[in-house]
Amino acid sequence: MRLLACAAALAMGFFAVPASAQAGKVVYGYAWADGNGHLRIVPKSATFVRKDGFLGYRLKTVTGAKEVRLDYTHASYGRVTVACDLKETEGQVALDAKGLGRTACEPGDLDAALRRGPVPLRVEYQGSGAVKINEFLVTEWPGSRTARGTIKRVNDTTVLFASGGKQVKLGYTYATSFHRTTARCRDAWLAGEPVNADKHGLGKKSCTSADLTKALKAAKHPVLVTIDYTPGVGGVNEVWEVFGDA
Repeated sequence: MRLLACAAALAMGFFAVPASAQAGKVVYGYAWADGNGHLRIVPKSATFVRKDGFLGYRLKTVTGAKEVRLDYTHASYGRVTVACDLKETEGQVALDAKGLGRTACEPGDLDAALRRGPVPLRVEYQGSGAVKINEFLVTEWPGSRTARGTIKRVNDTTVLFASGGKQVKLGYTYATSFHRTTARCRDAWLAGEPVNADKHGLGKKSCTSADLTKALKAAKHPVLVTIDYTPGVGGVNEVWEVFGDA
């Protein structure tokens, strides 16, 4: 009966995959770079969708899921692109029957992908090391939201964002925008007069993620910000420095 039920689910184009399987050795989710040759990923529940020629996954949050940090330097890596060095699919995909990337690539190719931002991955692992990694397509990228709170540096690509009594780890990349109230992008946090603050105290001067990293490194305590972020992915899109309690 169980086999018949699974077959029926596949025929309809949907197949539920647990957030982890094989004693916690498989995980689906959005991966972020976390130091040389390492990634971090928060387990998601994954539903395989096969409909009208589309092969992909619907990811949902798992309450209480704990982040997994893995070394991928010895893992195989299957991309959804038809070549390892492509940034985008460019209208062509290389997927197996389960919707997993099948272009055989190297860990260095995953390095490059993670530098560009979060990557939806299925990861098989043993202990703290990834063994097999495959990209996949998602049915819908999660929506973003804007919130005010504080951020504190974890490393050059990660912050802790606290708001409303809750704290979440978020990643950022070179594509993250940083808006400053200070005169110069390289100034310390809230240094000098707020010459680039709007009437709400938000920064107006456009700066880069490298400037954000430098400013956070110099800050001794969590700093007040408004951010645009994508909770489902765990990524920061924009950061506004906030002058005082305006």
